[in-house]
Amino acid sequence: MDNTKGNFSTIQFLKNILYILLCLFSSNSFLLIKGTGSVVLAVSAVISFILVNILPFLFSNVHTARLKLCCHGKDCLITFSFACFVSVIYQIVQLVRLVPNHWADYLINLLICILSLSVIFWNGIICVYTTSIQLGIKYRVIGLLCGWIPIAHLFALYKIIRITSEEVRFEEEKYLLNERRKGEEICKTKYPVLLVHGVFFRDFKHLNYWGRIPDELTKNGATVYYGNHQSALSVKDSGFELANRINQIVRETGCQKVNIIAHSKGGLDIRYALAKCNISDKVASLTTINTPHRGCEFADYLLTKIPVAMQNRIAKTYNSALKKLGDTTPDFMASVVDLTANGVEKINQSLAPYEPPKGVYCQSVGSVLKHATGGKFPLNFSYHLVKHFDGENDGLVSTKSFPWSENFTLLKSPGKRGISHGDMIDLNRENISGFDVREFYVHLVNDLKSRGY
Repeated sequence: MDNTKGNFSTIQFLKNILYILLCLFSSNSFLLIKGTGSVVLAVSAVISFILVNILPFLFSNVHTARLKLCCHGKDCLITFSFACFVSVIYQIVQLVRLVPNHWADYLINLLICILSLSVIFWNGIICVYTTSIQLGIKYRVIGLLCGWIPIAHLFALYKIIRITSEEVRFEEEKYLLNERRKGEEICKTKYPVLLVHGVFFRDFKHLNYWGRIPDELTKNGATVYYGNHQSALSVKDSGFELANRINQIVRETGCQKVNIIAHSKGGLDIRYALAKCNISDKVASLTTINTPHRGCEFADYLLTKIPVAMQNRIAKTYNSALKKLGDTTPDFMASVVDLTANGVEKINQSLAPYEPPKGVYCQSVGSVLKHATGGKFPLNFSYHLVKHFDGENDGLVSTKSFPWSENFTLLKSPGKRGISHGDMIDLNRENISGFDVREFYVHLVNDLKSRGY
């Protein structure tokens, strides 16, 4: 594996050297061509210009179309950076040598250089902006704003190249890993996987709540279904919706049972369904992910501090908006109340006689966000509030609220960032150093398979 990576780096280095040389020749050869009058050199410069703008794509050794374009863009930007540096030195030398006696030749030479480098820059920046996932909105905006500021634009370009280079490397390794184990179908469980979303979200077709996770599971043999329940209801009402969904899946597919993976409030919803809706015989396993099994104390605090009139306005606005997106009877306040520490305590008391559900393998998972800056909005704001009331948390739920059943796993990534509530469902499609969320779910489902579920 190490030798393969070493060979890959060496080949990539040699490719970049070739691109840089082609770029330098096509951008700075006017004076040489004019001095020799060589048609061959002129044609060679044109060909070099064309090649440097297409070879990074043609020579790309990654396998998916998106990665090929992203890799092409990244190589174009690397070529631009080094060629620009050398060209600046060359143009300064020519400025001293040609001006004032041959200023016209110098200006033509400079103009050709600027235009040539501009083409490869825009070739690269358009490709990475349209294909990279890891740049996100943040670095795209930084690139646009800093692109016109001297010195700052160098740091922005370096950051863009570094992020896209790591993205290409990581995603290519993941592609090759999935190809190697494709025949094993390590996620092909006996029963299909049912993904249950949390509060204030829906299972939208084009904006999947679970990010890249479902696709990763299906690549490795899993059959995946979604809860398809409304975004905001009481735990009780969501529980009944999920029970109906499970009955529907079993009835239409004949699968007998499902393996449930439920995130956040979804874990409370499905616990209610198991206890009160007579579906435990249709559930093989339940895994709760970052579920507030003991509620959120900061939510109790907020409800006492926010005036009732304002609560009602917020609820009315939310309910109205979600009806337009597909919810039939959204109930913002009912879902919020059921997530408070007092609300969950009442739910737990009502479910106690029925738990743990008989014949269902149960486990719970939680994660730790180490610093507020590691979380995306609004978790970077709520982190400190949750920490004040509940202690160590994922930006929304405290670690003491995660455990349920005898099998509990607390995830902590190396470094300063940590793993947020949203990271656990790949909400931002971010590749986190030290924690591969897609691979986590692959291993989770593979473990269910090995247990016979």
